[in-house]
Amino acid sequence: MTDLLAGLSLRDLETRNRIAVSPMCQYSCDPDGLATEWHRVHLGSRAVGGAGIVMTEATAVSPEGRITPHDLGIWSDDHAAALEPITEFIREQGGVPAIQLAHAGHKASKERPWEGHVPIQPDETGPSGAAGWEVLTPSPDAYPPFDGDRPAMRKADAEDIEGVIDAYRAAAERSLAAGFEIAEIHAAHGYLLHEFLSPVTNRREDDYGGSFENRTRLVRDVVDAVREVWPDDKPVFVRISGTDWLDDRESWDIEQSVRLADDLADRGVDLVDVSSGGLHPDQSISGGPNFQVPLAEQVREGTDVAVGAVGGVTEPEQADALIRNERADLVLVGREFLRDPYFGLRATGDLERDPDAVAEAWPVQYRRATQR
Repeated sequence: MTDLLAGLSLRDLETRNRIAVSPMCQYSCDPDGLATEWHRVHLGSRAVGGAGIVMTEATAVSPEGRITPHDLGIWSDDHAAALEPITEFIREQGGVPAIQLAHAGHKASKERPWEGHVPIQPDETGPSGAAGWEVLTPSPDAYPPFDGDRPAMRKADAEDIEGVIDAYRAAAERSLAAGFEIAEIHAAHGYLLHEFLSPVTNRREDDYGGSFENRTRLVRDVVDAVREVWPDDKPVFVRISGTDWLDDRESWDIEQSVRLADDLADRGVDLVDVSSGGLHPDQSISGGPNFQVPLAEQVREGTDVAVGAVGGVTEPEQADALIRNERADLVLVGREFLRDPYFGLRATGDLERDPDAVAEAWPVQYRRATQR
């Protein structure tokens, strides 16, 4: 029986366990989007802490794709160079460095959460002094007011769409140069690719709107572009929202997610990371432990692709049960890794019965702490 501490094999990659650091925005760059010492310590400490996969926050493929002016970016060679020491350190600690490639779509051009998360117009500067910009969306008329205001929106035309696809391709090439072993495409949480997927926010009548085939076209095109430049021996993940949590209207749901996951597996995607929601303020979500796991489970049962589960995972035994009961192939842990950067080592200590194996999992500098 496979457990949480077993390695996960994807193409030529094998992880030391099935624990991953879920992408968590830090909003801690200067407006140039370059990784800082904060990112080096934040990501590096989770590798020291025993995570099998350490994934960056949503990393913008273009300046316009940032949620805030302080998001991490990968749109130039300078961005790749700033990330390279971080990936090197993660590997030295036994972890696998992964990057989430993202475009924020209509949720771009906002201030950081602790500065109000308010939209910044192109001709304005926010509380931090950073300037706003015009944001892309599939259908500008699809969005309710955001506290009476929204950033300036533009409907993505054919040239914009090609630009987004090219930006993902170039970002994947730079991510490879920076030393990342996994590329994850962010198609969840109401950001640009999710906006195209959902009929709530996609009201287009061209090749990128209307039918399931058309609404999913941009995600497929982006996957193809990334897979073109990503080596055959390295995995590609896609994060999706399993449902919009909008049952009162036509929306993105788990049945469409299963169908999309099957399509993505045929295009070279190795794991689908199943989250949910984030698209619309009317969403109705009941949180709690494992609240998104049933969505991941349905994708896993309906396809041949590996599946990652996320949401409300706080205890090693809880994560282990998800793997042992074949509800998921990988467990992505978010806020618990903020509370405890050493969650991976704690899981090893709680679940591994061999004391020598526990000690071996710890960094040599810390092993004297394994005996109480």
